Amino acid sequence: MLEPHWSLAVLAFLFGSAIGSFLNVCIVRWPEGESVVRPRSRCPRCGRPVQALENVPILSWLVLRGKCRGCGLPISPLYPAIEALVGLGWLAAYFTYGPTLDALRVAVFGTVLLGIAATDARRYLIPDGFTVFLLLWVLATSLIARGAGAATLFASPYEALIGACTGAGAIAIIGWLGELAFKKEAMGFGDVTMMAAVGAALGPERALLTVIVGAFVGAVASVSVIVPAAWVLHRRRLVQGDADAAFELPPVPFGVFLAPAALLTLLWGDRMIAWYFATVLQ
Repeated sequence: MLEPHWSLAVLAFLFGSAIGSFLNVCIVRWPEGESVVRPRSRCPRCGRPVQALENVPILSWLVLRGKCRGCGLPISPLYPAIEALVGLGWLAAYFTYGPTLDALRVAVFGTVLLGIAATDARRYLIPDGFTVFLLLWVLATSLIARGAGAATLFASPYEALIGACTGAGAIAIIGWLGELAFKKEAMGFGDVTMMAAVGAALGPERALLTVIVGAFVGAVASVSVIVPAAWVLHRRRLVQGDADAAFELPPVPFGVFLAPAALLTLLWGDRMIAWYFATVLQ
């Protein structure tokens, strides 16, 4: 790998933060069925169009002190946070893999997974825009990497096809079993298309590992955070006089846990599988 240059590192961060700005648009608009191209960005409260100098990633939010110049109401800090996170992700990909195709593939993969996690957390929805783009991107770049003969973290074209079927099939079966157990829909179709794209990136073995890791992280989060929070809300309703309030668990957006699991498995999945066979099955 070539020695990283600071000029390219700065460019990677700036370009990544710009991609993060566009990702914010996708996160907000795709669940509403809106175009991410038109109209131009605007304040969600007063509808005032955002001017070009007010749309500089991270910096504009700081200069405006987190408020709309039109109505003066707060702008969510999640916008600059996502821009910064994506910028740092692209920077980390560059420092780790250099100016290579794999660095670009890792950066794009992580960016789309962040968009999936954010929309699923906000709206319990995984837009097709994310999953279809990711699937096409993974398949196209797998062919390019194969033609170039470059070593890569990602699956080969053949493994990508098998992995897409494996990932989608595994999550569909889990959803079907959950529906039988809970008598209601347990898994949305967005999770299926997401795992088709993730499986294409990782191949069949790591696709299954992603589901396992995602389920484990989701279970830990449910026990440590979601269930206690639901119980506190239930007790509060009882204290407020709602004697008929029933204890209910909120729906769990599985994509929130599958997304980091997929990135973790891409980077360290082979080591995890090797450790399992060497230690557990020895």
